Amino acid sequence: MDVIKFDVYRGPNIGIYINTNDSFVFVPMGFAQTKAEKLGDYLKAQVVYSAIANTRLLGALMVMNNNGILLPKTAYMDEYEFLKKETKMEIGVLDSKYTALGNIICANDKGAIVSPWLSKEDCQTIEQVLGVEVLQKRIAGFNQTGAVMVANNSGAAIHPEADEEDMKIFANVMGVNIEPTTINNGIPYVKSGMLVNNHSVVVGSMTSGPEIMMLTRAFLN
Repeated sequence: MDVIKFDVYRGPNIGIYINTNDSFVFVPMGFAQTKAEKLGDYLKAQVVYSAIANTRLLGALMVMNNNGILLPKTAYMDEYEFLKKETKMEIGVLDSKYTALGNIICANDKGAIVSPWLSKEDCQTIEQVLGVEVLQKRIAGFNQTGAVMVANNSGAAIHPEADEEDMKIFANVMGVNIEPTTINNGIPYVKSGMLVNNHSVVVGSMTSGPEIMMLTRAFLN
């Protein structure tokens, strides 16, 4: 598994616009084909062009693992049907006023750490669609758990101020090794600058050497 630097729209915030699991990498409509193909090669996943809620914010608005995909209630029916047909995966819609699902849910194939903002019904939907154990807990004082933690099935990167006891709990729920780090030269919202599946780690182009070392410790050991 490699750590690869990449940028989108001339910036390092790749995790806001793009989303991935082991089978698919979802890129916005109109995204440059050559860049999309490179991402597909890096992540060893099939490229799918899509929109969510008629926007390019696929990383911020949708959440997925290898069991299912969660869309916000603002997603259009044709987007839902297209993804269902294209991926043949379990797809659910979270009926919550919080629509930036990527910012409030961090999931791998075993567990999900989700925002305390979500209701019990929301948590049940997450459990059913993603097929995971769900834990509601803030991370480093943030309710935006998906923005400050990113995981695959072996490792996770988390906000540098995360509590050590909390990290032990998260590691147990998700079955991973967790390392605190920043991304893109000091940004603590790690989701904004990372794409991770069980094949590769792709990071924003401004990510520093020490940050790559921490990511290597988290995901590659």
